[in-house]
Amino acid sequence: MLNQIGLPEILIILLIVLLVFGAKRMPEIGASMGKGIREFKKSLTEMGSSGSSKDEIEPTRPFDSTSTTTTTTGEPKKLSQ
Repeated sequence: MLNQIGLPEILIILLIVLLVFGAKRMPEIGASMGKGIREFKKSLTEMGSSGSSKDEIEPTRPFDSTSTTTTTTGEPKKLSQ
């Protein structure tokens, strides 16, 4: 499908984008698209080189009921100084 897009189609798409966003926003859009593509490729290569993504997942800590800031009565705890 993408190999059937020729120069006239690309020019029409660019003209529509120019009309919708304006000439001032075109460099910003291009830069953000390039940055997004680079980050996507970087994440793919990092994921492929690490082998398994299970190693990257950090286990969650269990809920610690002593670290809450309120008591059972609904009043805030007083900090000892």
